[in-house]
Amino acid sequence: MGMPGGTELLIIFGIIVLLFGAKKIPELAKGIGKGIKNFKSEMKEEDSVTVSSEAPKKVETNEQVATNTTSEAPKTTTTTQA
Repeated sequence: MGMPGGTELLIIFGIIVLLFGAKKIPELAKGIGKGIKNFKSEMKEEDSVTVSSEAPKKVETNEQVATNTTSEAPKTTTTTQA
């Protein structure tokens, strides 16, 4: 079984027109087109979310670590003897 020829396609199209009516066919085609467009955009969005979630975590620099440790360290006072 191969692809339907021209005669078969005309018969199938005629049956579709009889079932749905000539006015409904553009609405059906528009709905199918919107569905395909939404599906493709969701697939692209899912791919971008997957790529961004695989991005490396933010690494603190040495300066940030130094400021974090000094601010958390207890403060001590030193007195000098004269």
